[in-house]
Amino acid sequence: MMEETAEIRQAVKIYKALGEPTRLKIALLLTGERTLCCSDIGSKLESVAGSTLSHHLKQLTECGLLDLRKDGTYIYYSMNLDVARKYAPYLLQ
Repeated sequence: MMEETAEIRQAVKIYKALGEPTRLKIALLLTGERTLCCSDIGSKLESVAGSTLSHHLKQLTECGLLDLRKDGTYIYYSMNLDVARKYAPYLLQ
C-alpha cells in the first residue's frame, strides 16, 4: 500500500478545495486576471456574500493554490502558478 506523503496530502486539499464550484470559479478568475483584491473578486462573482467569499479564499490559500499580498487594508490574491502547474494544470489552459 502506498504511504501518505505531504505531497499526497496537499493534492487532496487542493482537489477538495476545487471540488466546490465557487472556489473553482475563483481559481479560474485569478488565472485569467492574475491579481485581484477581495472586493474585485466579489464583484466579478456577483451573488457571493463577503463572509462566504472570505471563507473560499481562505480555503484556496491554505491549500497553497493562491498566494496573498497585503497592501495597507487590502489583500490581493493571485494564483500560485507552480502549485497550479503541478496539481491543477486544467486551470492554466
